[in-house]
Amino acid sequence: MRRLVALLAVVVLLAGCGTAQSGNGFVSGDGSYTTVPPAQRKAAPALKGTTVDGTPFDPSTLSGKVVVVNVWGSWCAPCRKEAPELQAAATQTAGKAVFVGINTRDLDPAPAQAFQRAFGVTYTSLYDPTGALLLGFTDLPPNAIPSTLVIDTQGRVAARIVGATTTATIVGLVTDISEGR
Repeated sequence: MRRLVALLAVVVLLAGCGTAQSGNGFVSGDGSYTTVPPAQRKAAPALKGTTVDGTPFDPSTLSGKVVVVNVWGSWCAPCRKEAPELQAAATQTAGKAVFVGINTRDLDPAPAQAFQRAFGVTYTSLYDPTGALLLGFTDLPPNAIPSTLVIDTQGRVAARIVGATTTATIVGLVTDISEGR
C-alpha cells in the first residue's frame, strides 16, 4: 500500500511538470481551444482603456468586425513564443479580422513596449496591469496567460484558446467565424 501511495505521489508531481507557470501566478495552457456555436454565444465586454503606448483606445473601431483578442505579458515565455505566430496570423487575416492585445501584469508599460518592438507586433495592445479588462470575460474567460479570444462580427465571444497558439489555428478560427460558423 505504501508503494502505491508513493507511486501516486510521484505521478501527481510529474503531471504538474507539463504545465508552464509564470512568476506572476498565471498558468499557461496547452493551446487547446473551445468554440461556441453561434446560437449560444454571449456578448463580449467592451474593450476600452489606454494602449501600452499611452494612447486612448476607441472601441468603436471594432464594431462589426471579427476581433482576435490576445492576452499576454512581457514576462511570459509562452507569449514570446507565440508573438510571431500571432503577428503572422494578423497579416494573413488582414481585412477579415482586427487584432487587439491585452497586456496584463506588467506594472510598467516599458517592458510591454519593448516586447512589441522586439517581436514586430503591429497591432494595438491595451495596457491592463491589474487584469481588470480580463474580468469582463465571464462566460469564456481567458484563464491562462497567454489566452486568445475570437469575437464574432456581432460582438460575441466565439472561441477561446488557452495557452500559446499558432498561425494556422488563428487563421482557421478567423475563417470559420467570419463565414458565420
